[in-house]
Amino acid sequence: MIRFINASKRYSSGFDALKNVSFHLAQGEMAFLTGHSGAGKSSLLKLIALLERSSRGQVLINNYNLSKVSRRNIPYFRRNIGIIFQDHQLLFDRTVFDNVALPLIIAGFSRKEIGKRVRAALDKVGLLNKEKKYPITLSGGEQQRVGIARAVVNKPPLILADEPTGNLDPQLSAEIMGLFQDFSEVGVTVLVATHDIALISQLPYRVLTLEEGKLISDTGAK
Repeated sequence: MIRFINASKRYSSGFDALKNVSFHLAQGEMAFLTGHSGAGKSSLLKLIALLERSSRGQVLINNYNLSKVSRRNIPYFRRNIGIIFQDHQLLFDRTVFDNVALPLIIAGFSRKEIGKRVRAALDKVGLLNKEKKYPITLSGGEQQRVGIARAVVNKPPLILADEPTGNLDPQLSAEIMGLFQDFSEVGVTVLVATHDIALISQLPYRVLTLEEGKLISDTGAK
């Protein structure tokens, strides 16, 4: 599903965020990406989501070389990826239902299908009874669940999460990771960037470790 072949990323400032990174993540595999602040975790996720392009090397998603994706086709490519951020990036003037529905509206789904998919996604994250609420009235953990529901409502084969538990207590963090495990078990590929070593050490998944842009360790289940 995800393959990096000697991929590097140098920004216009001259900073090398990633240096000759190579790894392969299979369809349905769940893995963690960790490392110190500034190690290159977010840059790696941005290359996968085509928020940035590699400077050298190759990044392939489902055997498709991302260097061949034209700028015009990037929005269509991203429909196959659910992206979850630490700060949720919710629209606070829209209800929970409307926040989750947004990717489906953009994709042109019918109102009936939108209702079906949104409620299924909210049910999956335990928020079906909150669809008419506004995000500001929810706890931090509930807001993160809304973000997850929005990311998976389009049924993407790939989920990327950038520090999704950074603002949550240990119990809520474990619950969020449990949701990612559930998605992986039904064939979704999940890559989670996190600095929470204590949490991921309790879970039986692969851990990719970056240090100053280099992949220095690849351990765990494969």
